[in-house]
Amino acid sequence: MKLKNPMLVVTDIDKSVEFYKRVFGLHVIMDFGANKTLTGGLSLQTVETYKEFISASEITFGGNNFEIYFEEDNFDKFIDKLKECDIEYVHLVIEHSWGQRVVRFYDPDKHIIEVRENLKVVCKRFLNSGMTLEQVAERMNVPMKFVNACLK
Repeated sequence: MKLKNPMLVVTDIDKSVEFYKRVFGLHVIMDFGANKTLTGGLSLQTVETYKEFISASEITFGGNNFEIYFEEDNFDKFIDKLKECDIEYVHLVIEHSWGQRVVRFYDPDKHIIEVRENLKVVCKRFLNSGMTLEQVAERMNVPMKFVNACLK
């Protein structure tokens, strides 16, 4: 058995497709009308059909108990791009104790989206700031093997 795709239930599939296209550059690769699969493996399903699938009269949104996340190599450029979009933030950019920057925001149906700075980029950022390999490993709380792998 293998996991295939995460699927988000959405109230307006066209609006959601446009959101994921504008913000992340994803495109529809399979279109079944009420279900669309985007590049990267994200699937969208209309709320109407999903109610039928699970025999439910109501679907709730915005529970803040699930997120999908992306990693970005050029985090600063992505953050600038978000400024051009109508985004409702969970929180603005924060930096975790290990140095990785992250932002969280909602999609049109209040699903939480997390975008993280790629850890290899974090490692290189620290090295480019003048830190030694050992200092980077300590700062990021990772083994030296990981830091060395980031150099390749």
